[in-house]
Amino acid sequence: MLTLTDTAVEAIRILTDKPDVPPDSGLRIVHHDSAGGLELSIAPGPDAGDEVIETGGVRVFLQTTAAEMLGGRALNAEIAEDDVIFRVASAPENGR
Repeated sequence: MLTLTDTAVEAIRILTDKPDVPPDSGLRIVHHDSAGGLELSIAPGPDAGDEVIETGGVRVFLQTTAAEMLGGRALNAEIAEDDVIFRVASAPENGR
């Protein structure tokens, strides 16, 4: 299962705690191509069949193929003034 670092939880909270975002929203991760590319977006809820991860009050919705690809990995984030960059690490980074 994908784990979330503390920084990823904070980044998702920043993106979903906006007034125009529905309260049960989360980060949705979808696999689209054979090269292993992932698309991340804010979604109002999970699609049918999505795996839902809830950590620290935020939610991540993983499309089935993305969930398989990301099993045993950790989602981390870098937060800048106007931007959030997500990165997938090989192993959990213990909140870093």
